[in-house]
Formats: sequence, structure tokens, C-alpha cells
Amino acid sequence: MEDRFWMREALEVARQGAAIGEVPVGAIIVKAGRVIARAHNQREQTKDPTAHAELIAIRAAASSIGDWRLIDTTLYVTLEPCPMCAGAIVLARIPRVVYAASDPKAGAGGTLFNLLQDRRLNHWVDVVHDVLVEESRHLLKSFFRDRRA
Repeated sequence: MEDRFWMREALEVARQGAAIGEVPVGAIIVKAGRVIARAHNQREQTKDPTAHAELIAIRAAASSIGDWRLIDTTLYVTLEPCPMCAGAIVLARIPRVVYAASDPKAGAGGTLFNLLQDRRLNHWVDVVHDVLVEESRHLLKSFFRDRRA
């Protein structure tokens, strides 16, 4: 039930991004029962293709704790991480990722690729998926439907 609580927080961050025209993906990083970073996509705002919610949250979390190793943390994200974000998660040594909706076109947490659990890499991540999946799908579908209208 704790995962559902934190995913609701990530969904709220995603809604904040949608409100300013960003694809509604939200990410939070939790350590010792408190949020140490939160972010939504900022690609449109910054014109930066790497400004994904996960990367922004990882940078903020590392700054918050003063270490690039984000051990003893959990990343909650509303959409399955892409290969770029999965690589950053592995490099940051995040031990656990919880995501809502799978991404059949770019998911690297088990759907299209499984970089988060690839035993050839030097770090493996515990992955939990489909937490509040319907809420996340609805948010994404509504966003794109409204954009097309």
C-alpha cells in the first residue's frame, strides 16, 4: 500500500507537468520515508531531449543527499523508464523502481528492453510495475487526446 501512496504523489507531479504542456510523466525519489526529489518532464519547456522526469529527479536527489549513489532509495515514476533513464537509474545505483504504466514503444524496465535487470551490468534493480496503472494510462491518454483536439 505504501507504493500506491507514493505513486499518487508521482501522478500529482505528472499532472503539474501536463498543466504546462509537458507529457504527463512524474517521478519522485523516496529515501527513509520522505521525498528527496520530485520532477516532471520538461522537454518542451527547456527544449532539451534529455529533460525526462527521471533524470531531473535523479539529479535533484543526488544534490539533496550530496552523493551520486542513490542507495536506499526508491524511484516512483508514472511511465516505464526509457533506455536513457534506465541507464541513469543503473548508474545512480537506485535499488528499486516502481512504475505505473508500461511503455511498449520505449520501455526499458521489462516491456521492450530490460536494462534495469540485465545481469551483464554492474547493478540490478528490483522492479515493481502496474501500480495505479489505470490512473496513469488515463492521464496520458487524456493529455494526447486533448492535444489532438
